[in-house]
Amino acid sequence: MVMELSPDQRAAYDRDGFVVVEGLMSQAKLDRWSRRFEDLVLGRTPAPERLVVMKDIMVVKGAIDPSTPLHAINKILSFEEDAVLWEYAEDEGLLSAVRSLVPGELDSISSNVFNKPPGPDGRHPLHQDLRYFALRPADMIVGTWTAIDRTTRENGCLAVIPGSHRGGLYEHGEPNWEHLNFGFFAARGVDAEARVHVEMAPGDTLLFHPLLLHGSGHNASSGFRRAISTHYASADCDRPELSRKRRPVMKRIPSP
Repeated sequence: MVMELSPDQRAAYDRDGFVVVEGLMSQAKLDRWSRRFEDLVLGRTPAPERLVVMKDIMVVKGAIDPSTPLHAINKILSFEEDAVLWEYAEDEGLLSAVRSLVPGELDSISSNVFNKPPGPDGRHPLHQDLRYFALRPADMIVGTWTAIDRTTRENGCLAVIPGSHRGGLYEHGEPNWEHLNFGFFAARGVDAEARVHVEMAPGDTLLFHPLLLHGSGHNASSGFRRAISTHYASADCDRPELSRKRRPVMKRIPSP
């Protein structure tokens, strides 16, 4: 399925730093990836060596007792070696939309299945993903985030600050929160009142610039808020030799 962005969608991405492509993924695909997530977490299928299952910090520190093993998990990351989840990154419709913004050969970086269960705090402060990446230039990287479950303000949907991708990379640090998951940093000096909440139906996909300020809230509902995501970087991106950032798990996606 070809899903090249329209001129209006590309203009919105350039202006706002993000665009939502509605209904990009079928329910059958979402169900397959959600089941795979559960199989990996519950040990029903062996996890690839470099795939990481991350528990929520409140569970790790004993602040809450999760009602099920699934309620303990914040996310899994680096699914490049899992054949089922990797179907997402190679999805024809997703890639055609991505290549409307970053053409040619691509490398995956930062692949995740996000699992925001009810119970833990689970908030993610406003941040920019480029803070985690050494690859440059930023304009040759694009993030994707597909809702597996309906995402609303009640269950902690994404929030973004439109146009913030044009302001450069902010200084980041740890917010003064009692419960902060590992690797979560907050951009400093941000006007949080400028944020816009992006509610999405299952299968809707957010494409966003790595300098876009974004985060998510607490899940105050009784159900899960699950999503699947990866970033793509042009194979022509450079990695500064002096970068101290750990080389991420990456996988090449050839040109069509």
